Amino acid sequence: MRVETFLSASAARLGDKTALLAGKTRLSYRQLEAMSDALAAGLTARGVQRDDRVLVLLDNCWEAAVAIFAILKAGAVFSPVNASTKADKLAYIAQNCGARAVISQPRLAGVVAEATALGAAFDLVVLSEPSKALPDAVALQPLLAAPLAAPSNAGIDCDLAMLIYTSGSTGRPKGVMMSHRNIEAAANSITSYLENTEDDVILNVLPLAFDYGLYQLLMAIKVGATLVLEKSFAFPQAIFATMRAEKVTGFPLVPTMAAMILNMKDLEPGSFPDLRYISNTAAALPPAHIERLRALLPGTTIFSMYGLTECKRCTYLPPARLDDKTGSVGIAIPNTEAFVVNDAGRRTAPGEVGQLVIRGPHVMQGYWGDPDATARALRPGPNPWEKVLYTGDLFYADAEGFLFFVGRTDDIIKTRGEKVAPKEVEAALSACPGVVEAVVVGRQDAVLGQTIHAIVVASDPALTERDVIRHCARLLEEFMVPKSVEFRESLPKTDTGKVSRRLAAESLETI
Repeated sequence: MRVETFLSASAARLGDKTALLAGKTRLSYRQLEAMSDALAAGLTARGVQRDDRVLVLLDNCWEAAVAIFAILKAGAVFSPVNASTKADKLAYIAQNCGARAVISQPRLAGVVAEATALGAAFDLVVLSEPSKALPDAVALQPLLAAPLAAPSNAGIDCDLAMLIYTSGSTGRPKGVMMSHRNIEAAANSITSYLENTEDDVILNVLPLAFDYGLYQLLMAIKVGATLVLEKSFAFPQAIFATMRAEKVTGFPLVPTMAAMILNMKDLEPGSFPDLRYISNTAAALPPAHIERLRALLPGTTIFSMYGLTECKRCTYLPPARLDDKTGSVGIAIPNTEAFVVNDAGRRTAPGEVGQLVIRGPHVMQGYWGDPDATARALRPGPNPWEKVLYTGDLFYADAEGFLFFVGRTDDIIKTRGEKVAPKEVEAALSACPGVVEAVVVGRQDAVLGQTIHAIVVASDPALTERDVIRHCARLLEEFMVPKSVEFRESLPKTDTGKVSRRLAAESLETI
């Protein structure tokens, strides 16, 4: 099944139902279908052809949803780009994938113009409204007003649907190639264990350029649910008011959002009576946060999950196992196999740390234009006809097969001859009263190799370095206890809201 048929099927079945609420704009399935048809026809008329790459440089708005489905209906490949992306990175992405067109908005017209000057060769620029910064751009509204049918014969399900660039934690970002079949497999799997139906109302504040946020749109449209799209979580109280007014049933979040919610003093149990579930990925929720969320949301199911861009989602912890599998990211999602291998590629014994490998129909096609990186990530699988994904993440499995994240292969801190996983130290820090967020990095040391340095955001101004170190000493082995603690007002984060260990480590060099 091609991804644009998610919309066509739901529109045929639920035409008058609200598909999308974005700000003050409410679109029914029938309206979203018609607008994306018209834009698809307009793109085709202006030269966009099958398999062309089209960048979607928009914030969380209704135009982004229309653009994504229109590009697919035109037979092209959409590439979502975060609205905070600077011109040099935009130019790199456009040049890397040979983007034919970009769909954006007036406030970003200057960025598009600068990227063009840096070498981005767009044949077509579409803006949601006209802008003096790009006088030759095509305005979106006239395209939507044209009552045109979408082009026919857009392609088949093994064609590329999406090119989504990694956050670029090391070097230049890589374009992850996902086919229609990949996306459908991931969406089918995730919606099955979340038990999503057309009765769900899902609120998404995560950027559509982040695959976790993007899939909220794709999965909601697939099952016929309603998606409430917000630009950010900057004003939580306004988000909470919307959740109550729209009777939101699903709320995807990341650990930084969970920390903000738990730091609010005026939330009480029962504040969100319609909320059926929350989900988490990007990084594992600390056990202490899960415990407090369960107390705050007694009628809400918590799904703790793990995933990466190269396959969307890998594992989830069945909610019934939250108590006896504390700290685990769970088991493989439906129709997926997840296992741990050693350096020789053999499956590890329970408790033995190795690299996580993912096998399934949602595994990417590779990295755009980068055969070497593709060969490192996609390697021969158990069968001669398949490739499996080597994630680069260190895990171990227990006797029941439940998986536990240890760290990235390049995140491990080596101190006094011991290997320390930052995540384990961060879990202890998150359980410290008065700590809102924490990240752990290694500091070079002539004697110890590295020492453990904790960077902490605290809600209690009286909290001291000594308090934090004493707390960790009660929970951790001596060699894992931070040797130094630094307090900051916030932690460095990626565009997707995930705490960036790399940026935290780099910031130490400037202090």
